[in-house]
Amino acid sequence: MSLKELLGVEPVINGAGTLTRLGGMPLDEEVLDAMAAAGRENARIEDVQAAAGKYLADVCGAEAGYVTAGAAAGLTVGAAACMAGLSPAAMDQLPDTTGLKDEIIVQRAHVTAYSHALRVSGAKLIDVGYVGYPGQGITWGWQVEAAITERTAAIFYSVGSAKGIVELPELVEIGRRHNVPLIVDAAAALPPKSNLKYFIEQGADLVTFSGGKAIGGPQASGILVGRKDLIESVALQHQDMDVYPETWTWRSDYIDTNKLPGPPHHGLGRPMKVGKEEIAGLVVALRRFLDADDEKELQRQRDVLLTIADHLTDCPARVEMEEPALPGPGYPVLKIYLETSGDTRKAAADLVNGLMDNGRPVAVSQGPMWDGAVAVLPTALKTSDAAVAGRRIAEELDRLR
Repeated sequence: MSLKELLGVEPVINGAGTLTRLGGMPLDEEVLDAMAAAGRENARIEDVQAAAGKYLADVCGAEAGYVTAGAAAGLTVGAAACMAGLSPAAMDQLPDTTGLKDEIIVQRAHVTAYSHALRVSGAKLIDVGYVGYPGQGITWGWQVEAAITERTAAIFYSVGSAKGIVELPELVEIGRRHNVPLIVDAAAALPPKSNLKYFIEQGADLVTFSGGKAIGGPQASGILVGRKDLIESVALQHQDMDVYPETWTWRSDYIDTNKLPGPPHHGLGRPMKVGKEEIAGLVVALRRFLDADDEKELQRQRDVLLTIADHLTDCPARVEMEEPALPGPGYPVLKIYLETSGDTRKAAADLVNGLMDNGRPVAVSQGPMWDGAVAVLPTALKTSDAAVAGRRIAEELDRLR
């Protein structure tokens, strides 16, 4: 049954990538089967999370792992763990941070729309460095170090291509000198598969990945891996803790050992709970991701984009294929530059809107719109949809003549 049959919603041909607003990656049947199987049974979520977390930790070379409701939720609960530690009182207090270490240092080049997820925990972002002239977009290690105070809870690093930033190895050294944990946002840092271990190997204390992008898991899933004590704090702030101390699943680990005075109750992560279905789907998707033939998938992506490009030869646009920089993350991208005597940015916006509003909806990337262009990303684009997407783009380009 399709979305149209279920809800009356027209499915979109997705040439814009694994975007949340488009539902992420289409799920493989094996992932859907795993989710359905999990949905037919009951189990203690802490047991399901513990089993999945062990697998995630093994895959990522970390001390511990946890399934979150997307990478952004991983940032929120990760920040909460850095502030509350294993204190039930601090967990109960958040997002009120009175009396707690509540500052997270972030380079200005890494203050993004996604770093807002850190502030949801109650943390305050302390931005350092420069973003442009004068300063040439440079941040220095001493600026990060000078910002560390008795209120510092963590240092934040966002994986990306910003130039002149303090890179991960130096941040790790700074954090270790001052006993400050480092949180890495690696939501879209896959592929390559090696990045699953890279950031932990470099010394990061917490790393978050999206489950619904390259991994191909449920859209509302993410991976959080790192230090055991921080993942413990995440779990304690995430579960349904509507229990008596005498019946708490983890009473022997925490109460009988005097590690905690009692179970914390519904913590900051409670609104970001993950169902057993998402956990099972993510685990299966990750296994598939690790077993996949990367070269075969890369060639499929090229073929999809070439099929689209073949339909655009007589259109008022310049078409360019960009190959991913290797070694490293990435995928081929088809750039479509509008050729018009008018405002090319407006023409690009008209193309984006026309593709969604006229006929079969096709989504393309708006990333290069400032340059009067759109892009087609192949990551979530089905091979069977390539020809239709090419024809639709050609139709809308002709409307703009």
